Amino acid sequence: MITLHTWATPNGRKVSIALEELGLDYETRAIDITRKDQFAPDFAALNPNNKIPVLVDSEGPDGHPFTVIESGAILIYLAEKCGRLLPTDARERSEALQWLMFQMGSVGPMLGQIHHFLRFAPDVIPYAIDRYSREGARIYGVLNTRLKGRDWLAGSTYSIADIATYPWIARHEWQGIDLARFPEVQRWSQAMAARPAVQRGMEIPQ
Repeated sequence: MITLHTWATPNGRKVSIALEELGLDYETRAIDITRKDQFAPDFAALNPNNKIPVLVDSEGPDGHPFTVIESGAILIYLAEKCGRLLPTDARERSEALQWLMFQMGSVGPMLGQIHHFLRFAPDVIPYAIDRYSREGARIYGVLNTRLKGRDWLAGSTYSIADIATYPWIARHEWQGIDLARFPEVQRWSQAMAARPAVQRGMEIPQ
């Protein structure tokens, strides 16, 4: 059995989407970050970085329980465990990992800053809003360029790169982004949203 410790954030939903796409049996444990559950001793024992998601696989690589932290590492672990969602062709595999790293290093951190300064910061800070909004629009432009002539970020293969990126793009309204400005991202986002496993994964935890 797989246990996913998670909350309703883009990083959490990456993993629930992957689990749904792979058809794996799993249970969820909601870690309410608005109540600081991530700092509880039992959760900190799993992840000393106090971040969701955390995945615990009762049947790890050696047959014993195995804990995985960091959403990108969890996606790679699940893809390799099941032999799916990561291309076997060396070129496409590298491309999938490159765009997964782009999500981890740019999409998530920068769009997350927009979320913070537009929705959660106690004070309005125009400089921060302008800085991160500009960078967010640049990132959407990068994705738009990448998706021209491609169905998915890795090319013809749906992969963990798409799964990692979509939950952040699904919150484009939080970021003040009009998807019509980025038609390739809009097309890709609509294709992602139409996938039943994506729809289920976006509802976890309920």
